[in-house]
Amino acid sequence: MRPFIQDLAAKHHFQPTRLLEMLREIQARDHHVSNEAVELLAEALRIPRTRLIDAIEFYSFFSSTPKGRYELRISDSITDKMLGKDALIDYLSEKLRVPVGGVRSDGLVSLDNTSCTGMCDQGPAGLVNGHALTRLDRARIDRIAGLIERQVPLAEWPSEFFHAEDNIRKPGLLLGQPIAQGEGLKAAYARGLNQTLAEIDASGLRGRGGAGFKTAAKWRFCAEEAESERYVVCNADEGEPGTFKDRVLLNAFADQVFEGMTLCAAIVGAQHGFLYLRGEYLHLYDKLQTILAHRREAGLLGRGILGRNFDFDIEIRLGAGAYICGEESALIESLEGKSGIPRNRPPYPVTHGYLDKPTVVNNVESFFAAAAIAVHGGGWFAAHGTGKSKGTKILSVSGDCARPGIYEYPFGTPVRTILDDCGAEDVLGAQIGGPSGTFVSNREFDRLLAFEDLATGGSFIVFDNRRNILDIARNFTHFFAHESCGFCTPCRVGTSLLRKQLDKIYDGHGSAGDVAVLDEICRLVKTYSHCGLGQTAANPVLTTLARYPETYESRLKKISYEPGFDLDAELETARRLANRSDAAAHLSQTGE
Repeated sequence: MRPFIQDLAAKHHFQPTRLLEMLREIQARDHHVSNEAVELLAEALRIPRTRLIDAIEFYSFFSSTPKGRYELRISDSITDKMLGKDALIDYLSEKLRVPVGGVRSDGLVSLDNTSCTGMCDQGPAGLVNGHALTRLDRARIDRIAGLIERQVPLAEWPSEFFHAEDNIRKPGLLLGQPIAQGEGLKAAYARGLNQTLAEIDASGLRGRGGAGFKTAAKWRFCAEEAESERYVVCNADEGEPGTFKDRVLLNAFADQVFEGMTLCAAIVGAQHGFLYLRGEYLHLYDKLQTILAHRREAGLLGRGILGRNFDFDIEIRLGAGAYICGEESALIESLEGKSGIPRNRPPYPVTHGYLDKPTVVNNVESFFAAAAIAVHGGGWFAAHGTGKSKGTKILSVSGDCARPGIYEYPFGTPVRTILDDCGAEDVLGAQIGGPSGTFVSNREFDRLLAFEDLATGGSFIVFDNRRNILDIARNFTHFFAHESCGFCTPCRVGTSLLRKQLDKIYDGHGSAGDVAVLDEICRLVKTYSHCGLGQTAANPVLTTLARYPETYESRLKKISYEPGFDLDAELETARRLANRSDAAAHLSQTGE
């Protein structure tokens, strides 16, 4: 073990900022990170072992106990559940003789649920040793089970098991006319970098990750900092269930995304950039590295870009299964090799970001758009959209529709148009912006896609009238409780209370008072949480409760009180430890 750890640490130049990369390699080799590995790596990096333990416990793709040599994780996202995921994982468990959440006795395979894998348009989906599996059905599961039993290496599995389609259904202003390699940088230098920044300002481009901050303002703030060392970060950690547009942009248009990052670096004066790629997109890693190598060969990355006094390069860092790392300050913490706990703000990343240096963090789509604006000008982009929402928005459309995939629309497009285009029928509603967004009922389809009405990072999930509102709200609420980083009490405790309170109502044990308590918990979580995850975690309940109060009321029992949890069941562990099962060791609960 010691030689392996020493070689691993040397490969990563003994940099603690690269801790996640090292832990990923240990997990891939040994299928867990042992205590011995923790001790040796902490010694090699000269950091406290507690820092490694914290990271292993924080990121869901790491484990301190052995997993199977084939680690199977099946997406528990709402879109996968709508496609029959629950029955499939039970079938897979039976075929492989391994419990969900467990490891088979021979250590060959482990099976568990995982959050959305970004394959919502071609689910049910999952991962095997970090590699994406798409379009799972019983026939495919039979074949996968056979391959595992025969211990066939993943490299020899049928390629169609891992095939992910782009499914670009409706290209628009950006998707319909991608720029040529180097075209954005050449246009920016021909125009002048300051004037190009002015063009991006005139375009009205706002952050496409959902927050909507003006892109030009963020770049200008960073460029004006006195500190000479600056960084550019592309946030490709799209963990919002129902979102997969960044996956498609990086698969089909990565050159233009990297062009946008390099343009930003030229304007703000950065020499180093990072693409933070969500761990579920491991299948894109080698392809993206190849594209970066081609850009270096073409003089578009590295030293003396385009023969000018401009040095800049991009490094890809992989996440390890943590939704919270989509928040920009949590992402920066993760880039530094730490748990992705959101920072207190201010200060903001543009002044104190990666390694406490000025840092621009933008979404994949934002850099993709900025490169095109550098070529075509701000007026070209601003001619589309609304007064407060310029240009177009790329959507990930999934759920109950005939044509799931990628759609691009000018801001100001009504929800009804999107539903018609994707072949949605008998629609109950749509979840816009993922679980953290807004549920729009079938009485609101004239509402507009725009920052001033329905802002979204790109997720657009369709539900028809076969679906139950409480199933949707419950799935999203469980997601937030699972993904809370645990930093602040309102989110850590509040999301757990929300989950339990909603489950109580869902299971038919709630009273009218429980609905009032549910609403109260929602507002506390929304108001007092530290970051955006907690502040939006109550949205699934708040938006559905406001539109469908009768659905919640239909589950209520006609009693004044019922406990929110089973106190006697909570004492079962204590009874086992005391070796007692007599009547006196049991409790009964009343409302008195």
